[in-house]
Amino acid sequence: MKNGLTRRGLLGASLGLMAGALPAPALPATAAATGKSPGYQLSDWPAQRPTPALEAQNLQGERVRLADFKGRVVLLNFWATWCPPCRAEMPTLQAVPEWLGEDKVVVLALNYRESGRTARRFLAASGLTLPVLLDPMGEITQAWGVRAFPTTVLIDANGRARQVVQGEVDWSSPTALGWVERLLTQR
Repeated sequence: MKNGLTRRGLLGASLGLMAGALPAPALPATAAATGKSPGYQLSDWPAQRPTPALEAQNLQGERVRLADFKGRVVLLNFWATWCPPCRAEMPTLQAVPEWLGEDKVVVLALNYRESGRTARRFLAASGLTLPVLLDPMGEITQAWGVRAFPTTVLIDANGRARQVVQGEVDWSSPTALGWVERLLTQR
């Protein structure tokens, strides 16, 4: 960990930044600790389905393509500001590249059918800094087959979608970090 910070320390710092604008979510307990099933569903990307193209505008007005990140694992997160589970998972999702290496992992948060102004206002209020892409008409979300929020697609370093996670995830958990670490070892 950089500067001797632990995952939980980074998570606490991220949640602390959110305290002023949104109610800070409680740290998620693991499914094993609560005896409940997790609040997410992990599945493999269908082998027969090609990875859709991704080209979207970021909040700075620049065009971003999935191909721009070849050589890095991409966590493509579909979210909206009106979605409480989306907001709750964002601090740990944002921290994944810092924990595993910003040269190895990137998070792209694709905002569903909201304006850049709405997304910028949310980021400013929450203290989050992850890269946000815009899908104002919902066409990208539809092309990727997303029907629930949040949904995160795990994409390998060669640009191939490998797994899909529907629902809120504690990305600081060993389970979630393990999904990403496995992709880092595949070439």
